[in-house]
Amino acid sequence: MIVIGLTGSIGMGKTTTAQMFREAGCPVFDADAAVHELYDQGGAAVPLINSVFPDAVKDGAVDRKVLGGHMRADPLNLQVLESFIHPMVAEKRAAFFNKAQDDGADIVVLDVPLLFETGGHKLVHKVIVVTAPYAVQRERVLARPGMSEDMFETLLARQTPDAEKRQSADFLIFTHKGLDAAREQVQDILNTIREDML
Repeated sequence: MIVIGLTGSIGMGKTTTAQMFREAGCPVFDADAAVHELYDQGGAAVPLINSVFPDAVKDGAVDRKVLGGHMRADPLNLQVLESFIHPMVAEKRAAFFNKAQDDGADIVVLDVPLLFETGGHKLVHKVIVVTAPYAVQRERVLARPGMSEDMFETLLARQTPDAEKRQSADFLIFTHKGLDAAREQVQDILNTIREDML
């Protein structure tokens, strides 16, 4: 089973591209969705977060805005949070791998926004970076509700620069040429990987 790491900076179109891999028949593990599940009502991370940042839990679920405020206030808070969130996400990922294997999948995709930042690129066979020109990225991100120039810059500063990601990628998917072009690139990459597996 070939494991693909799919990543890309904010506003590059990674979520849409991950959906294209799903449509092409590849199981996709969405790291962000796994964290949302952990933060939701009944989620495994809620009691732990409640004990460390009690004001960040409302109605039995984690309020990501309040939690984000704690992360920005002190970088140490982020380390504390990651120390128990990362193992929980790893557990969900292991369950995903087991199911994909049982289902006979030949290629699986790990959709991880911070693949390089967390060292996840070392755990996959191929890395695909979803990318677009900076002007397109900026326009997409600033069109999001509640997004400001400052927030955009802060988010970018926490991510490995796009140019660096591109250099470390096995494949690139350019998303500024439309959905059909991106879909075609997804199919080409899958064909290439499958040919290499023969």
